[in-house]
Amino acid sequence: MRSITLKLIFSFLGISLVSVLLIVLFARYTTDREFRQFTATSDRSTLMETLQDYYITHGSWEGIEQAELFMRFPRQDSAPPKTFSAFTVADRFGKVIRAGSGFRLGDTVPAREIRRGSPIQVGDERVGYLIFSPPPFDENSPERNFLNRTALFLVYSALGTTAIALLLGILLSRNLTSPIRELTQATHAVSEGDLSQQVTIRSNDEIGELAQAFNKMSSQLSRSVNARKQMTADIAHELRTPLSLILGHAEAVHDGVLPPRRENFEIIREEATRLEHLVNDLRILSLADAGELSISPQIIEPQRLLEEVASLYQYQTQRKNISLALDIASTLSTIEVDPGRMTQVLTNILDNALRHTPEGGRISLSAQDANDHVELAVQDSGPGLKAEDLERIFERFYRTDSSRQRDGEIPGGSGLGLAIAKSIVQAHGGQLSAETSSAEGKGLKIVIALPKKS
Repeated sequence: MRSITLKLIFSFLGISLVSVLLIVLFARYTTDREFRQFTATSDRSTLMETLQDYYITHGSWEGIEQAELFMRFPRQDSAPPKTFSAFTVADRFGKVIRAGSGFRLGDTVPAREIRRGSPIQVGDERVGYLIFSPPPFDENSPERNFLNRTALFLVYSALGTTAIALLLGILLSRNLTSPIRELTQATHAVSEGDLSQQVTIRSNDEIGELAQAFNKMSSQLSRSVNARKQMTADIAHELRTPLSLILGHAEAVHDGVLPPRRENFEIIREEATRLEHLVNDLRILSLADAGELSISPQIIEPQRLLEEVASLYQYQTQRKNISLALDIASTLSTIEVDPGRMTQVLTNILDNALRHTPEGGRISLSAQDANDHVELAVQDSGPGLKAEDLERIFERFYRTDSSRQRDGEIPGGSGLGLAIAKSIVQAHGGQLSAETSSAEGKGLKIVIALPKKS
């Protein structure tokens, strides 16, 4: 298979050859026709004068059919005279008195030929008509030599144009195919596992756009692979901790190191429950990724949803001396959501807020209409987040313990709660976002935007 470089070169060359050939043929035909027309116009003017002189000298057209009519080329007095030929003379009635090409003596010239011809005037009297048909140039005539030189010049121009087209074709094809070759090499490298490949963007055209798309794809693929590796490592870590505790306590009880008491079995049960929750969270995320997360939407009032969720956290907030407030607008549109799934979203967000809100702090649940959607928000009074953490808070297994310290009484989550919340909200056609403030006690605000039902 020929390379695209050769295809482009042959395409440029083919187009150039066809274009030049058409131009040469058209120029040759046009030059010949226009030059014949030019010389015919000059000959017609001289011939008209000769015919007028003949009529004035003889007083009639008698003998015109045998008369020899000559003219000389301008400024060439030494040249032999040129004989007029290929012309027809008709009298004033249109009867042929000197036959040229296509006519015989005595024929009547058609009216359209009369209109095409030139009237012969002697004084105020019209004495006849000249119908002039310029003949082909003789092989050695000056006119033919001029046309031959013109044709040769056109041929040389065509050859030069073809050579330039070939050179431009080579340069342009290399310029076009060079980034394509780079993209091909980079693609092969990516297919072999090198995800760091980036190509140079040299233009703002379609090829430059393709290179930009490749760089974006390569970067996203690299991040995706790294995230998958990190997620696999995080899953292994999260599973290993409860499994190690379960196995350790079970073996200790089995070997008699620990007595088979209720508190030892309770540790095993708690870690098994933790392991079950983690597996369930991973299952929910995998279903959301596949678009198979089951949702049974119902039309509900946001106020009722927030009040029910707040009632679930009364004991925990009181135990930690955290105030839980509701700030619900007086008029709210209804929403169509799965109550169980949306309760899971809010509890995941509240767990996160409760984990990072210090004792004596405050958590508020709010709801308000905003344009074409309803906004539910959870605001805590924790230390807040840095901007770089805010952008990644909804990533799986991402924790920000360095800036939002966990309280010892509330165990840290698996890092999947907010990721699950985002997946569920998006499955409802909504959006989940986070806001933070550098002011002391402002903490983190998670906003759930859900489409209005009415």
